[in-house]
Amino acid sequence: MKKIFFTSDHHFGHENIIRFCNRPFKDVEEMNRVMIERWNEKVGAEDEVYHLGDFALLKDHSQLPEIIDQLNGVKYLITGNHEATAITNRRKFKWIKDYYELKVKDPEKSNGVQRIILFHYAMRVWRGSGRDNWHLYGHSHGNLPDLEDSLSFDIGVDNHDFYPLSYEEVKAIMKTKNRVSPYNKS
Repeated sequence: MKKIFFTSDHHFGHENIIRFCNRPFKDVEEMNRVMIERWNEKVGAEDEVYHLGDFALLKDHSQLPEIIDQLNGVKYLITGNHEATAITNRRKFKWIKDYYELKVKDPEKSNGVQRIILFHYAMRVWRGSGRDNWHLYGHSHGNLPDLEDSLSFDIGVDNHDFYPLSYEEVKAIMKTKNRVSPYNKS
């Protein structure tokens, strides 16, 4: 059965991101290799991966197909602020969009669907935020404090040991949130 995964901010090929984010890699080759391995440890060939931006930052755009071809799954890209390389390799993604509202079938939800707002940047409010819709974002590389009363968090690799998270893992995190719906306040 195919699974759904979420991730962000790999910055494949971006040497300076190692220093900027204090990543534990000696060089960009090691970083790329480890991130590809960790992606493929979890993602199968038929799984879907929603990448929330800053996929790669390569001087030579022709290097990206080799990286993408090593990654399992069907890849969807929400654009970040560093997407010139990805956009020149558009055919390697199922689609590329600026923003997306994903609906996931979930029998635990009263209406059978979990809506997830996917955007590269964090938002304080989003469509349906008062109705238990989730928001996943990237961009901040763990520098934006998580809000325990908000059904949102940074899905970026710097926060999750360079692994993508499955829908079930995201759901488990959302269940730990202390959010009270504005419609249920006493």
